[in-house]
Amino acid sequence: MLRFATWKIVSILLVTFAAMALVIPSLMTKEAQVSAQGALPSFVPFKPIVLGLDLQGGAHVLMEIDSADVTKKLVDGVVDQTRRTLRDNKLPISGGIGRMARGAQVRFANDADRAKALPVLQNLSEAIGNPLLGGNVGRTLDVKQTDDGAIQLAVTDQAVQDKIARAVEQSIEVMRRRIDPAGNKEIAIQRQGRDRLLIEMPGVQDARELLDRIKPAKLEFRLLPEPGAAPNEFESLPEKGGGRLDIMKEVEVAGEDLTDAQPAFDQQSGQPVVNFRFNIKGGQKFCRVSTENLHKRFAIVLDNEVISAPEIQSPICQGQGQISGRFTTKESADLAILLRAGALPAKLTVIEERTVGPGLGQDSIDAGKRAAYLGTALVVGFMLVTYGVFGVFANIALLVHVVLIFAGMAVTGATLTMPGIAGIVLTIGMAVDSNVLIYERIREEHKMGRSIISALDAGFTRAFATIVDSNVTMLIAAVVLFILGSGPVKGFAVTLALGILTTIFTAVTMTRLMIALWYRYRRPQTLPI
Repeated sequence: MLRFATWKIVSILLVTFAAMALVIPSLMTKEAQVSAQGALPSFVPFKPIVLGLDLQGGAHVLMEIDSADVTKKLVDGVVDQTRRTLRDNKLPISGGIGRMARGAQVRFANDADRAKALPVLQNLSEAIGNPLLGGNVGRTLDVKQTDDGAIQLAVTDQAVQDKIARAVEQSIEVMRRRIDPAGNKEIAIQRQGRDRLLIEMPGVQDARELLDRIKPAKLEFRLLPEPGAAPNEFESLPEKGGGRLDIMKEVEVAGEDLTDAQPAFDQQSGQPVVNFRFNIKGGQKFCRVSTENLHKRFAIVLDNEVISAPEIQSPICQGQGQISGRFTTKESADLAILLRAGALPAKLTVIEERTVGPGLGQDSIDAGKRAAYLGTALVVGFMLVTYGVFGVFANIALLVHVVLIFAGMAVTGATLTMPGIAGIVLTIGMAVDSNVLIYERIREEHKMGRSIISALDAGFTRAFATIVDSNVTMLIAAVVLFILGSGPVKGFAVTLALGILTTIFTAVTMTRLMIALWYRYRRPQTLPI
């Protein structure tokens, strides 16, 4: 078992040298990193370890879902649903659909129409919650007939709370796509309480820069009102070039139905534009609206501003279109990113924004270095004093262990935080603990009368199962911390998990290789431990 094939030795050495090469960029200054990255080919991995907010500073923004905006959206949905349902069922109403603070109210010309409409409108109320998961089952709407003969559709409190909860989860994904469309930055976006969202972005020295990246980009397609339209069915919005334009409140196609948006240049004018494409649902809506409203103006509304209101010349059923609005090249590129990210499900209000300075990060780095150096020195000294030359092998493996952790963080793009440094210090002790188990087992086997080669072989073989069991249980704990934890807890879990995985390689495979080579060339007569 102490024999190693040449390819195994070469593989272990290649892994070690590759890990060292991956860590080198993190040891260089910023200027040297830029210079080296420009000189190396693009296919060569050159990725320094990303420091967390607590180590290099950055922006911290706390946002809150606007419950009033959520309620307004729900009410808008109720009004639209009511209008479409009555229209589809050909139920006449008198005086239009009245809007209430928490719903809609409808009056009918006679009792027969009202009696027919009541069960139809009651079907608009949907169930909320899952009794199998222990949730309280409720309804989205409270539909009832008033004493004066009207039918009211009121949004329930449970519907608002459910919408807020879902809006927070959707906002997390939208924010992540907006801030980090390439997925290569270490940004913490997490839920805080029932209706709040925390965003932390390392390396940003101005919180306003972060806020600029997460500004809303709400895209809507609406028709212009026809002569005689009820005043409560349209609103006046500003136009991009100046002035105002009356636009129907009902949204025909929403930005949520977009699947892609790319910056481009118009083939005729050469001006920057944005080409967009809908999903099947959005394409069908766009086709229906453009077919039913030929030669009518169809407004493109972005963030409650009309950027274009062209006339529908022919049905558009290809599921794609173009947005033009006197954009610069940068504006078209930024707009494409925001549209690809999707619209926020509700308005977010900034309740706290602050910038963590790099001075705090340097203090943390210095403290972490001192702790790591002291802990490593004590462990190295203990192994040398207790196990002699075998302690040297354990310390070499320990050095490779730390290098592999940093290499893993560089490859995966994991962020190094202060709790992460604590996790590395902890894994240093855990790594040598595996060596201690192996060495003590070798001692016991040798005392029982085994030869040196037999004791070495038995020590690694019989201690291996114990090492694996202990590390697997720790790995499970690290995975649970990563899944259920947030912020600093995740940083600790990442380095802990990487340290556990590299422990098996360094404490078992690498140490065994060094001892095997030592025994082959020294042929000792006694064990040095």
